[in-house]
Amino acid sequence: MPRREATPEQAAEAASPELDVDLSQVQALVEEIDPQGNLIALLQRAQAVFGYLPEPVVDEIARLSGIPSSRIYGIITFYAQFTTVPTGRHKVWVCHGTACHVAGATRITEAMEQELEVGDGETRADREFTLDSVACMGACSQAPVMRVDDETFGNLSADETRKVARKLLEQVLAERGGEADA
Repeated sequence: MPRREATPEQAAEAASPELDVDLSQVQALVEEIDPQGNLIALLQRAQAVFGYLPEPVVDEIARLSGIPSSRIYGIITFYAQFTTVPTGRHKVWVCHGTACHVAGATRITEAMEQELEVGDGETRADREFTLDSVACMGACSQAPVMRVDDETFGNLSADETRKVARKLLEQVLAERGGEADA
């Protein structure tokens, strides 16, 4: 997955001392997962809990484990699965590998941008959706392909993509009790 750059707003939020992070959750994770032997697994779990890896979380992992934060950041920035920038609750990846590109990946991305009201490589302000183009998902026989959270959709048309997006929006709206925020 491509490296996500922080917008000025996201950078300011991440640097804010008011960032609401329950560090007791970090302590519980460190007690459960030995950071000396399983640092990647610990970072994966922390990211699953917080949605990303904010600076206070990394600092607390470093403090509790004795692993320098520079080493932890080295791992975070090496592996594309980690992010220090807030992302949406729902992640949407559109494959733009060769087979998907030829089969119309651009139309799939454009349909998601329009329906979800979020640009490629961006997260909506309400943090419900993040949309990213990726190099390859390894499902070339189903091109064009997109993944939403843990579900993969293949052989897509722009219309089918719009239906998936609308279903996602309906699901989010229902979870919120019908109040719109887009």
